[in-house]
Amino acid sequence: MNSVEVSSELLTDLLKGENVFKNLSVPGLVEKVLNRKEGILTSTGAVRATTGKYTGRSPKDKYIVEDFSTKDKIDWGSVNEPISETVFDNLYSKVIDYLKNKDELFVFNGYAGADKKVRMPIQVINEYAWHSLFAHQLFIRPTEEELLSHEAEFTVISAPTFKANPEIDGTHSETFIIISFEKRTVLIGGTEYAGEMKKSIFSVMNYVLPENNILSMHCSANVGQEGDVALFFGLSGTGKTTLSADPKRRLIGDDEHGWSSSGVFNIEGGCYAKCINLSREKEPQIFDAIRFGSVLENVVIDEHTRIANYDDGTLTENTRAAYQIDNIDNIVIPSIAGHPNTIVFLTADAFGVLPPISKLTKEQAMYHFLSGYTSKLAGTERGITSPQATFSTCFGSPFLPLPATVYAEMLGRKIDEHDVQVFLVNTGWTGGEYGVGNRMKLSYTRAMVQAALEGELNHVETVKNDIFGLEIPIHIAGVPDDVLQPSKTWADQSTYYVKAKELAMKFKENFKKFKDVPTEIEKLGGPRI
Repeated sequence: MNSVEVSSELLTDLLKGENVFKNLSVPGLVEKVLNRKEGILTSTGAVRATTGKYTGRSPKDKYIVEDFSTKDKIDWGSVNEPISETVFDNLYSKVIDYLKNKDELFVFNGYAGADKKVRMPIQVINEYAWHSLFAHQLFIRPTEEELLSHEAEFTVISAPTFKANPEIDGTHSETFIIISFEKRTVLIGGTEYAGEMKKSIFSVMNYVLPENNILSMHCSANVGQEGDVALFFGLSGTGKTTLSADPKRRLIGDDEHGWSSSGVFNIEGGCYAKCINLSREKEPQIFDAIRFGSVLENVVIDEHTRIANYDDGTLTENTRAAYQIDNIDNIVIPSIAGHPNTIVFLTADAFGVLPPISKLTKEQAMYHFLSGYTSKLAGTERGITSPQATFSTCFGSPFLPLPATVYAEMLGRKIDEHDVQVFLVNTGWTGGEYGVGNRMKLSYTRAMVQAALEGELNHVETVKNDIFGLEIPIHIAGVPDDVLQPSKTWADQSTYYVKAKELAMKFKENFKKFKDVPTEIEKLGGPRI
């Protein structure tokens, strides 16, 4: 037998065991979590679990198996680190043997992709019951009828208490997240952080979907009353969740989507929301979605009242809530819609120089998509004492197996094909950089985004920012005209231009890493310095 057949036989043997519980109901999984003392029940009926040492992703422990099918396709480097088939096969056998001896294992069968024409059947095998509950919340749940014919095309095997020995197993540490596209398996060990499962399947979809001419995207999406679809791209802290949760529009999904020849579809069946400082006043939809069956990760709970203290970051600032998308009101069911009319790129520019909203040409859209810019603020990480520019390719570089140009060129073609309007929205600072100016008022940002989504900015008079080449509307209802022109909000315009040129150079320096991008993308889409 070849290695693929051996892996398949080992997996089949594992799943035959009497210790395997397949597709338990939410109440059944909650009972298992409590009986096994993996978590506690909170006042809303959610399960709270803690993840110990690892409270976030482990990007330096993520690998892709380099084999005949991947060696010439993957964008190898620090994000997509290669690992040999031998290392994977050895670890795979060890993990399977390890799990065989567990008292209980849990299996979830479901889908990635809400569009039935292109969805991927997946299987998630867990050592922990709460991880299986997490999978039930985050992925798309099958009907009883669908379960009868479900055949997984990709399998996630998660064994948190199995720790690798780097000297023997060929890993960097005790932790590993390995994707084998040939064996259609994700192997996870040494970490209890549940988000590794979600993001691994997203990485898989970012490899598989483009092969079928479907653009995979790290974005939220909603749809208006007239069927008009909007996409929101943005890194943490830019307002993606806040702005896409619009009471006048229905949510398609909040994090991962595909764009096929039929339109947009959500890849997931749930939401994985950050919940540090969460309150009903600020984010009522998320607050009220955390109910029975939901999973709270590393949230501090009052031991007597079992009420969650979302303001307490003692365990981690990266506290999370996992819940079914059905827990949100005002959603699209199923999570599919037509082609986007509007795309919004969100950035929180702490230098205070980018316009609060600007219209982008196709070349500018591709440039800013490839750049994926926002800022880190002083105090957010150790050693950061002033605003720091940060770039994440296509607003999701840790999850992109293929070269960035694959995704950018697909986006460019779709913008042309569907005449999509693209806007860059700065939710960051105005009137000066962080520490001098002020954060853009949310009411102004909402007014600008609403005008963009309703088509009011498609044919308005604009003025060009002479450093970034961006077309800025000169008037938007509900927003002071001077706010739209960033230089006019600064006390000293000469200081503005110094800072603007400083940021422009950071864009240009970052763009040097793209070796195979057509020259017109940078020439027509980038800063004019």
